[in-house]
Amino acid sequence: MKEIISSAQAPQPIGPYSQAVKVGNTLYTSGQIAINPQTGELEMETIESETRLVMENLKALLHEAGMDFSHVVKCSIFISDMNNFARINEVYGSYFTADFPARETVQVACLPKNVNVEISAIAVK
Repeated sequence: MKEIISSAQAPQPIGPYSQAVKVGNTLYTSGQIAINPQTGELEMETIESETRLVMENLKALLHEAGMDFSHVVKCSIFISDMNNFARINEVYGSYFTADFPARETVQVACLPKNVNVEISAIAVK
């Protein structure tokens, strides 16, 4: 049975999708971008602050499902410029302490709202 997970602490969907879906013990998040959930505005001052807001949005969805980053088993990272990889990776890595999830990072031609980074996660409790 699927359960729709929604949090006011994460941006509301900008299309026909759910913020996250939980099936059994597994949570699938939609890709998160740097939209401030309080203002609905993009925040892209630096790639580090943009990545941090993306991770905070993921954190809010994990929390809503009774999970945290220790439950994440897989992430997908989409970036607009591979030259930002190291800076994104540094922020991303600060949210995990051990037993890092599997992941892929790919450069894409364009992301929603022309952001620089989008991250989704799969977590299991």
